[in-house]
Amino acid sequence: MQTGLYVALSSQVALEKRLATLADNVANAGTAGFRATSVNFKDIVNGLGPESVSFAAPGNASVDTRNGGLRETKSPFDFAVQGDAWFAIDTPAGTVVTRDGRFSIRETGELVTVEGYPVLDAGGAPLLLDPLAGPPEASADGSLRQNGRLIGAIGLYSFTPSQDYARFGNSGFVATDAQPVIDQPDVGVAQGFIEESNVNAVHEMMNLIQVQRTFEQVTALMSDSDTALKDAIKLLGA
Repeated sequence: MQTGLYVALSSQVALEKRLATLADNVANAGTAGFRATSVNFKDIVNGLGPESVSFAAPGNASVDTRNGGLRETKSPFDFAVQGDAWFAIDTPAGTVVTRDGRFSIRETGELVTVEGYPVLDAGGAPLLLDPLAGPPEASADGSLRQNGRLIGAIGLYSFTPSQDYARFGNSGFVATDAQPVIDQPDVGVAQGFIEESNVNAVHEMMNLIQVQRTFEQVTALMSDSDTALKDAIKLLGA
């Protein structure tokens, strides 16, 4: 097979991965707290000098850590992180961090996510409220009060997704190494708000169309190259 076909095939593999991440970003443009995925590509060079050939690496996926915009809901059980921090929740996969602060309270007093996972405090324990004391009032540092009495604080955790990060659900990340944020004035909680996805849907759609067209062009190039090879074999055989 011609070297050009191998190069084109490596390009298709990379483009397919980029298409998958763009499609996932577009699908989650309306998901609260979602962080977009981007893919970084580089060349793999085989050989030296004039005989060298550059192939496209499959690419490494990374998380776009820019914050999404805040949308006011006025619900006392909706919270948004302000600054570089995350909420932490207890799940079957272990501790998971998320920017999705759409919480509710159970009859037992546990503060839980929309999926029913307990929200953790700064000590890593499930946060318990008084189910009979009415909605909580949150301070900027995450402290929660009911009827003027301090009953706990929403835990805020530092976390940076590594190259081998694992997503959980739509907007969470498995985070065994997350550490509580303490005494950082630029980190806090806004009550009555939720953080929207940081995906720019229009920009991602434009990228999706561009990558799809490039994929089609590479496919056509491979077909033309294969046809030229067959024609050359027929000509030489004759």
